[in-house]
Amino acid sequence: MSGRVQRYTQEFKDSAIQLALNSEKSAMVIAKELGMSEKTLYAWLRQYRQKHHLESPMIVRSSINHHAKESVEEENKRLRKENARLKMERDILKKAAAFFANEAH
Repeated sequence: MSGRVQRYTQEFKDSAIQLALNSEKSAMVIAKELGMSEKTLYAWLRQYRQKHHLESPMIVRSSINHHAKESVEEENKRLRKENARLKMERDILKKAAAFFANEAH
C-alpha cells in the first residue's frame, strides 16, 4: 500500500452505499469491484444504517423468503426490481471506472 489516503466524492460514497444495500453481493465483493477498501465501505454502511435506523444486514437476509411458486405478476415485479438494481449497479461501476481513470491522469 502507498499509505496515501484515498478521497471519495460524496456521489461515489452514496452510490457505493446504495449498491451495497440493494445488491445481493456482499459488501466485500462490491468494495473489491469498486477498487476500494472493504473496511471503508463497511464503515460507510454502518454509519448509514445508524443514521437511518436500519436493521442489521444479517437480520434482513435471514428474513428473505424465496417462494418456490410465484405468480406471473409477482415474478414480473421481482424481475423488474432486479433489472432496476442491475442497471443501477452498472451505472455505478461506469462512474467508478471513469473516476479511477481520471485519477490515473
